[in-house]
Amino acid sequence: MGNNNRLFMAFYGDDFTGSTDALEFLSRAGIKTVLFIEPPTKEQLERYPGLQAIGVAGMTRAMPPEAMEKELQPAFTTLRALNPRHIHYKVCSTFDSSPTIGSIGKAIDLGAEIFGSEFIPLLVAAPVLGRHCVFGNLFAKMGIGSEGSIYRLDRHPSMSKHPTTPADESDLRLHLAKQTKRRVGLIDILQIEKPLEETRQQIRELVESGDEIILFDALYQQQLALIGALMDENAEDDESLFSVGSSGVEMALAAYWQTSGVTQLAPVWNDLEDAGPVLIASGSCSPVTSGQIAYAINHGFEEIVIDTEKLAREGISNPLIEEYVAQAIRYIENKSDVILHTSRGNDDIRVRASDQILESRGIAKTETSMLYGTVLGIIARQVAEKTSLRRIIIAGGDTSSHAARAMGIEAVEMIAPLSPGSPLCKAYAPGSSIDGLEVNFKGGQVGKEDYFEMVRGTINSKL
Repeated sequence: MGNNNRLFMAFYGDDFTGSTDALEFLSRAGIKTVLFIEPPTKEQLERYPGLQAIGVAGMTRAMPPEAMEKELQPAFTTLRALNPRHIHYKVCSTFDSSPTIGSIGKAIDLGAEIFGSEFIPLLVAAPVLGRHCVFGNLFAKMGIGSEGSIYRLDRHPSMSKHPTTPADESDLRLHLAKQTKRRVGLIDILQIEKPLEETRQQIRELVESGDEIILFDALYQQQLALIGALMDENAEDDESLFSVGSSGVEMALAAYWQTSGVTQLAPVWNDLEDAGPVLIASGSCSPVTSGQIAYAINHGFEEIVIDTEKLAREGISNPLIEEYVAQAIRYIENKSDVILHTSRGNDDIRVRASDQILESRGIAKTETSMLYGTVLGIIARQVAEKTSLRRIIIAGGDTSSHAARAMGIEAVEMIAPLSPGSPLCKAYAPGSSIDGLEVNFKGGQVGKEDYFEMVRGTINSKL
């Protein structure tokens, strides 16, 4: 792979929990990776010796295209200056996006201009997460790390009803055509099973015919190493290959690097210790998270219901924050686990009522993640200042980015696997009470019903 000091990869995640997902699969492959909140300076990188890959936990999934451009142009430029072998724009494995919010097509257009790759690999399938792509159509399990059924994306019980970007098209080529004018070619599931040289030739023919994006199907996890080989051979020693997709990209490249002897053996992780009591702060509307909250409360976790209507009317206020912090401290001092939440699913009466208030104030639906995430992060930071809290769980992909910033986090590094795509991490937060604590950021679709008990450490992780 050329220069041994060159980074294997730099990725930019379009939300926080998606970024920890990519962090996990690189770390599992023995690639030393740190995830930053902002594109790191050279001085910051020097504080983390031995790095082989880095990530940036962004927020573009909840942004309109104009805001995405302002965010991604400098971020991509900074990552390009690091000259990693691969630069990956990491998106959700359910391809959450639309022409007006979190446009993956917009990110592709910006990446094409900045990196100039001959073609842009697009890999969304991540079979170990229950994400499968067949003839260009995406299928997704109900939940990650669960025993849920698998649905075509546009018929998925949760994603078809996503509050911001509901999935109405499972063919990723058609979905993407609404967001970019660049042509999308397909290496389909039948081609993936053919000899490597035949697939190389098929890629060349697609590129020569004018396809600028190449979508790769994958049904089984073992197919990813071949896709990783096809991607890696198109990276050059003096240029980064720009790709787009889920953490399937990290899985594919890591699988290839391991089979080709480029990376070390996968690390051995320590068993998860009971860290109770724990603080859970949820800004998720997912039915998966809702079920996990209900399960935890039924098993002794204390509940703090955030008054989102009051937040929507008055904004963030110290008296309201102080009330929730005091409640959480009382529970933790009594050795009880605590769950703060802004909803228990989309049918929670707070959701519609709060949305109506925000709408009347001229505040867009997409702004709720910033409001709720900031509140949850402030509460977590203040509770950590006044207790011996060791482990914090933040639930909700869109809210996690804002919560992490409010907590003062600079970067995180994986310390243990939990549910696939949602590792336990050590927080680096200079000047904050969060510094050195264990944090877990969970996307709405992640985990089994007993997820919060598992993260607390009272039951075994079932990986």
